[in-house]
Amino acid sequence: MPIPTSCATLVRMSRTFKTADYDATLDLTIRLGDCVPPDHLARFVVDTIAHLDLSAIYARYSSRGGQPYAPDILLALLFYGYATGVFSTRKIERATYEAVPFRFIAGDLHPDHDTLAAFRKTFLPELKDLFVQVLLLAQVAGVLKLGNISLDGTKIHADASKSKAVSYKHLLALEAHLRTEVEELFALSEQANQGDLPDGLVVSDEIAIRQARLARLAEAKAVLEARAKERDVLEQAEYSSKVQHREEQAQRTGRKERGRAPKAPTPGPHDQDQYNFTDPESRIMKHRSTEGFEQDYNAQIAVDQASLLIVGESLSNHPTDQHEVEPTLDAIPPAVGSPTAGAMDNGYFSESNIAACERRSLAPYIATGRDPHHPSWQERFATLPAPPADDASPTVKMAYKLKTVIGKAIYGLRKCTVEPVIGIIKEILGFRQFSLRGEPAAAGEWCLVCLAFNLKRLHTLLQG
Repeated sequence: MPIPTSCATLVRMSRTFKTADYDATLDLTIRLGDCVPPDHLARFVVDTIAHLDLSAIYARYSSRGGQPYAPDILLALLFYGYATGVFSTRKIERATYEAVPFRFIAGDLHPDHDTLAAFRKTFLPELKDLFVQVLLLAQVAGVLKLGNISLDGTKIHADASKSKAVSYKHLLALEAHLRTEVEELFALSEQANQGDLPDGLVVSDEIAIRQARLARLAEAKAVLEARAKERDVLEQAEYSSKVQHREEQAQRTGRKERGRAPKAPTPGPHDQDQYNFTDPESRIMKHRSTEGFEQDYNAQIAVDQASLLIVGESLSNHPTDQHEVEPTLDAIPPAVGSPTAGAMDNGYFSESNIAACERRSLAPYIATGRDPHHPSWQERFATLPAPPADDASPTVKMAYKLKTVIGKAIYGLRKCTVEPVIGIIKEILGFRQFSLRGEPAAAGEWCLVCLAFNLKRLHTLLQG
């Protein structure tokens, strides 16, 4: 019986295909210049670093020791890695062997991952100055003319697991349990007949273990109580603002406002407050999109509305954005200039944040509530009402300001400026978790992320 011929075999018999000689391919000599064209991002990163002042980094190197890798090379590898979504130093090391752009940047050298990781951690403070220098280069190139900005923040996972956290309620119960065990062990050690102790039990060792645990719990307890005091101040201010707003509404309309009256905040730590032992400075934060809770940091950026370059960045462990306006505005380098107006969502709205913007001669445009997704045509084309009275509340004044022509123009650009930048960082580049622990280290890595984004954005702007 004849064996049937497959369709693939029949096609091969009727057509001539180009095939690969893999043995010969392995002997090919490839020019990196052919693989990295003149307008490639890798070349742009190398050329940009050549224009940066790295004297502060070079000054920290000792005159003794072996021959280290030049900081220019290590910086370029980190910048290009973070700009293309490669954040692991192990992956960057491997890429210097396997990826042409990385091999070009490394100059055919192969710094190991320990060298890259140590360099990144050591020189995090110097990144602030390099961030400013890149912005100044953008100004010289004519693509950055600081005007209106947009502020927004995002929650990014800390390098810590939720399983290594303890709640305040469980902490108190665990503390009481450990104290009871310590008392039992002390009583056991005072017994006259030590021969009745279980085999292998060393009372002094067991007491020391529990006392060490108690010391760690005491540290966690102190941190949670300090955080509770910060929260009490914020919640009390928010409560007072809501009460004042209701009273003003009642006086204006002559009738009591509908809905439940604001509930006074409960002071002190809450049972669900958590402390993480892996990264104590990170916090459990709620994600609006998923309604879930994760161990995070709160990362903030200020984006120039015209160029989409990040002109200011900050990071904290505050679960909300109420305290983030001033640190982010302060992070905008004076050498770059002063923005004229700032657009922010309702998470930033407060009387103190409005005052903070005005002190900096920045006109704030802050949403007073969540915007409806599909407003009616009557709402969209409604006639602008009369301006509010001078003694109106900040909420009423800001709501009117956002309805003006200039208010709609400035605030309307927020969603298409700062939100896409955050989306690119998290979705395109894939930066969703810090590699370093502790708030200062995480803040330095966030600066590195923003600097790398600016390099990639500047490269795009100059190509246009």
